[in-house]
Amino acid sequence: MKTYLRILAYAGPIQRLFLFYFLTTLLAIFFGLVNLSLLIPLLEVLFSQTDVGGALVTIPKPGPSISLAHLKELFSCHFINIIATHGRVSALYFVCTIMIISVLLANLFRYLAEIIAAELRINVIHNLRKELFDKISRLHMGYFTKQHKGDIMAKVMSNVQEVEHAMEYTFKVFFKEPATIIGFFIVLFYISPQLTWLALLSLPIVGGGITTIVRRLLKRAAQSQASLGRLMSILEEAMGGMRTIKSFAVRPYILGKFEQENSTYAKLNFSILLKNSLVPLLSEFLGVLVMTLLLAYGGRMVFLHESTFTASTFITYIIIFSQALVPVKSISKSLSNIQRGLAASKQVFALADIQPAIVNKPDARIIESLQQAISFKEVCFAYDHKPIIKHLNLTIEPGKKIALVGPSGSGKSTITSLLNRLYDVTQGVVQIDSLPLQDYDVQSLRKLIGIITQETTLFHDTVFNNIALGRPEASELAVIEAARIAHAHDFIKALPLGYQTVIGAGGSKLSSGQAQQLGIARTVLSKPSVLVLDEATSALDSASAKLVQEAIDRLMQGKTLFVIAHRLSTIRNADEIFVIDAGEVVEHGTHEVLMQQGGLYKRLSMLYYQED
Repeated sequence: MKTYLRILAYAGPIQRLFLFYFLTTLLAIFFGLVNLSLLIPLLEVLFSQTDVGGALVTIPKPGPSISLAHLKELFSCHFINIIATHGRVSALYFVCTIMIISVLLANLFRYLAEIIAAELRINVIHNLRKELFDKISRLHMGYFTKQHKGDIMAKVMSNVQEVEHAMEYTFKVFFKEPATIIGFFIVLFYISPQLTWLALLSLPIVGGGITTIVRRLLKRAAQSQASLGRLMSILEEAMGGMRTIKSFAVRPYILGKFEQENSTYAKLNFSILLKNSLVPLLSEFLGVLVMTLLLAYGGRMVFLHESTFTASTFITYIIIFSQALVPVKSISKSLSNIQRGLAASKQVFALADIQPAIVNKPDARIIESLQQAISFKEVCFAYDHKPIIKHLNLTIEPGKKIALVGPSGSGKSTITSLLNRLYDVTQGVVQIDSLPLQDYDVQSLRKLIGIITQETTLFHDTVFNNIALGRPEASELAVIEAARIAHAHDFIKALPLGYQTVIGAGGSKLSSGQAQQLGIARTVLSKPSVLVLDEATSALDSASAKLVQEAIDRLMQGKTLFVIAHRLSTIRNADEIFVIDAGEVVEHGTHEVLMQQGGLYKRLSMLYYQED
């Protein structure tokens, strides 16, 4: 129940509609029961049980009261008076007219209840997905290195969809159908308490078998949701790595991996289908069994005159009881969908409950520019208890250029991630202007620092929107100027629609050099005070690298720089070079000093840092 209450809390301001839903549902049930109850007088008219040779006389209208008995007396008064004054045909027309009105009102209120329920459901799912995406965007980078993107996508899309289906049935199972059953049994008790008690004593037979099946459904539903997440992860990885799959001729391996999980998912769903199909069948059989017992027992009472109710009343009782089985079957059929939604909601809320590792302090400061210096003081960082950075000390003053070099995996990129606060240090402190990074607002800190990596992330959008990413206020002139600085304007103008050309997912319609130039233009437009260049040209051919390097040189003017590069021309003019090995600074100094020392830097220069 706590899970459902939490789901419903996402309805937001329109929670007030719950009251209208309950009201319209109750009115729909009431007029539906009125319609069925009118079968008694209708049958009595048809069977001539209310006409005793014209002996009927008009009777006075009963006094005001609020009870089921009063409603019956009021109707009987009008009914008998019509027969007495106008005959059975007029009474028949009277009953039929009331039936039409009651059916119309019942369907009107049922329609209103369904519309309200749909609005509540849609609003809940909208707000739930919104919160999930907001939470995901706040999570620390370490979370994404541990989780498959496909599994996260499954929780946001497929699992939330299951929650929506569950909500649709929850309204029925927790309110509409129980209220309908209660309404039916109130009427049934009023007609015949003896038969109704017999029916109630038989209901545990129906519920016992269904409960056993539903418990197994919950387990299978949880397994199915987990399998779907793994399946989407395989699919997502295959789509992203299709070039590698084809290049290395590993398509059979990927197909086998996909088919194995696909088969597991299919078997789980088939198991759910078997149990799901069995529930309504079992419910219907046991319900008909109970109704047959009532038919035999009640029919005997009528034939032997052991009861005060007439044959028409008994027929109406059986019809009403048969209708009472409809919501019972609806509940049993809905339980499997609710169990799937319950299993899905547990995974959804497990994601929603993850607390971001990087959060703002209540009094976080906004930082707009670098005034003094950036300092790493005895900084240590470990990931999953594995040391990555060890006792790092370095200082970079405004307008200075610091280069980080070292073997692959030595921790160079991790240092820039700590500066951008994608991770928090394990020990020590990173400071800007003598204040720890934790004292600054995260968004303003990341706007302060521009990053250009060897892989630029582009989106399936226009060139203009990719350059002006996150800056809707950017003017066309500002975007064009940024593109000119990045040496991108000429090739952009040559595109079919210029700056309004859609470049495909990940910039698939551009070359790697062009994509990198757009990334540089984006950074130029953001006007960062601190610039991080992380292997910005290492993946490019010589011609593209030359263009990009020229753009970077123009961008670097007057900037405070962190440079990670394998190209000697990029780092040789740095004010200070730090050589990182296994997370530690093993050498530092200018290019000339380090070359004279003849240590790791010189060896790396000979092996990797060759000019093109």
